Amino acid sequence: MLWQALCRFGQKLVRRRTLEPGMAETRLARCLTTLDLVALGVGSTLGAGVYVLAGEVAKDKAGPSIVICFLVAALSSMLAGLCYAEFGARVPRSGSAYLYSYVTVGELWAFTTGWNLILSYVIGTASVARAWSSAFDNLIGNHISQTLQGSISLHVPHVLAEYPDFFAMGLVLLLTGLLALGASESALVTKVFTVVNLLVLGFVIISGFIKGDLHNWKLTEEDYKLAVAGLNDTYSLGPLGSGGFVPFGFEGILRGAATCFYAFVGFDCIATTGEEAQNPQRSIPTGIVISLFVCFSAYFGVSSALTLMMPYYQLQPESPLPEAFLYTGWAPARYVVAIGSLCALSTSLLGSMFPMPRVIYAMAEDGLLFRVLARIYTGTHTPIVATVVSGIIAAFMAFLFELTDLVDLMSIGTLLAYSLVAICVLILRYQPDQEMRNEEGEVELQEEKIHEAEKLTLQGLFCPLNSIPTPLSGQVVYVCSSLLELVLMFLNLTLEALLLSVLCLVLAQWSTPLLSGDPLWIAVFVLLLTLITGITGVIWRQPQSSTPLHFKVPALPLLPLVSIFVNIYLMMQMTAGTWARFGVWMLIGFAIYFGYGMQHSLEEVKSDQPPLKSRAKTVDLDLSSACTHSI
Repeated sequence: MLWQALCRFGQKLVRRRTLEPGMAETRLARCLTTLDLVALGVGSTLGAGVYVLAGEVAKDKAGPSIVICFLVAALSSMLAGLCYAEFGARVPRSGSAYLYSYVTVGELWAFTTGWNLILSYVIGTASVARAWSSAFDNLIGNHISQTLQGSISLHVPHVLAEYPDFFAMGLVLLLTGLLALGASESALVTKVFTVVNLLVLGFVIISGFIKGDLHNWKLTEEDYKLAVAGLNDTYSLGPLGSGGFVPFGFEGILRGAATCFYAFVGFDCIATTGEEAQNPQRSIPTGIVISLFVCFSAYFGVSSALTLMMPYYQLQPESPLPEAFLYTGWAPARYVVAIGSLCALSTSLLGSMFPMPRVIYAMAEDGLLFRVLARIYTGTHTPIVATVVSGIIAAFMAFLFELTDLVDLMSIGTLLAYSLVAICVLILRYQPDQEMRNEEGEVELQEEKIHEAEKLTLQGLFCPLNSIPTPLSGQVVYVCSSLLELVLMFLNLTLEALLLSVLCLVLAQWSTPLLSGDPLWIAVFVLLLTLITGITGVIWRQPQSSTPLHFKVPALPLLPLVSIFVNIYLMMQMTAGTWARFGVWMLIGFAIYFGYGMQHSLEEVKSDQPPLKSRAKTVDLDLSSACTHSI
C-alpha cells in the first residue's frame, strides 16, 4: 500500500498537460501582429544595457574586440531563440517556457519553471524602474535623491535601499494601468518608444563612424604612455591589457561574451503572446528571429562606434556614450543619448511587465496558482487580477528594496527556462506522431501501427529499423535525454543536462588544474566528453518526427545541446549567496505547489474522471509507467 501511494504521488508530479493541435479558443484578445511582437522583443531586449554595458565590457574585459563578444553572445542567444521559435510554432499558447515544460517533462518541473519566470520578471521590473528613476534624477541634477536621502533615509544595508523610491513605484503603477487597458495599447506605446530608441542608436552609430578613428583599434603601449603622461610619472598597463584589437586576449573575449549574453535576455517575452498574437505559429518564430537580429545589429554598431570614438581604456563605464561624444567634441549630443536611454528603459520596463501577468494567468488557469489570478476583464480581454497583483508586488520591491544583490536571481530563472526549452525541443522532436488516420478516416494512435514485438537491441540504438519515430525510439531518446526520475522532489532531469552540468562545473571551478595538465581532471574531462558524445550519437541516429511545423530548429541534436551547455555554464558562475536566495524562493514555491497546486491542478480533475474506453494506452518512459510495471 505504501509503495502504491508513493507511485500515485509520483504520477502526479510527472503528469503532463495534453493540448489540442492548432490554435484553441482563448479568452484573451488576438490583436498583436508580427510587427507588434518584433517591437516587444526589441524593446525588452535592447534596454539600458546598450548605453552602459558596452563601455563596461570594452574597458575591463575585451577592448575593441567587444564586437566579437557581442557576436558570440548573439550566436549563443540565437540557439535559445531557435528553440523558443519552434515551440512557439508547435504550442501557440500563453505561458512560454512554463507551458512548454508542462506538455513535455511534467507538472512539477513546469511549476518550477513558471515560478522562476515570475521571480525574474518581478525583479527585472523593479530594477529597471529604479534605473529609470535614477536616470531621470541624474538629468535634473539629482534633486529627487538628495531630497529623499535627507528626509526619509533607510538604514538597512544589503536589504533595503538607501531611500524609498516613490518615483519608481509610481512609474510601475502607471504602466500597470496601461497594461490593464489591453495588449494593443501596450504594444502601441512599446512601438513608439522602440522607434525613438532605434533612431537614437542609429545617430550614435553614424556619428561614431564619422568621428571615430581606426587607430583606436590599433592602440599600442606608446599610446597609453601618452595618455597617462599628464596624470603621473609612472605607468603600467596592468589590467588595461596590452593594446591592439584584442588587448585582453582570448580569455577576455570569453569573459566579455559571458557578460554580453545577458544583454540579449528578454526576447522570450514574445513566447508569452501565444493567445494574443493573430497568427502565433508564424509570427512568434518570425518575431523572435528578427528581434534578435535587430538587437545584435544595434549592439554591434554601438560597440564599434564607441571604441572607434575614444581609446577603450579611457571609457567611463557609468556613462560611456556621453563621455565619448564629449571626447570627440560633440558635447550637446549627450542630451540625445539621454533621451534614447529613457526610451530604452521605458521599453525594457514594459517588456519586463508584459509577460509577467501572462505567465501567472497561465499557471492559475491550470490550477497551479490561485484561481482568482486567472480572471479576465471582459472589457479589455486582459488578465486583470494577475496584472494588478504582479504590478503591485513589483512596485513595492522598487519602492523599498536594494535590488543589486537580487539581480543575479533573474539570470538563474532565465537560464533555467532557456535550458528547459532546449531539452523539451530535443525530446519532442523524436517522439512518434500522436495521431494518424486509417483507411476509413477514423483517428487512431500511431503507436498501434508499430509492431508490438519491437525490442531494444544494441544494434538498434545506432541503426534503428524504422524510418519514422516509434514508441521505442521515443523512449530511447527520452532515456538518453534524462536521468531516472526521482520521486518526491526532482523529475525529468535530463542525462545530457546532468553530464553537461558536471562538465561545466569542472570548467568553471577547476579550470586552472585542468589547464595546467592535472591528470585526474583531464581524465574526468575526457570521460564526461566521451559519455556526452556517445549519448548524442544515439539520439542523432533515432528517427525524427515528420510533423509539419512553420519552424523547426536545424541541426538536431547539436544546437539544443550547445544551448544547454552554454546556459548551464553561465549558471555555474553564480555566487553561493545567489544560490541560497534561489533555494529560499524555491521553498516558498514548493509550499504553494504541494499545499495548493497539486490538489487543484486541472490534470488532477481530469484524472478523477472515468477514462474513455476508446482511449489507447500511452507509451511514455515516465514514473507512472515504471510504477505500473512494478505493481
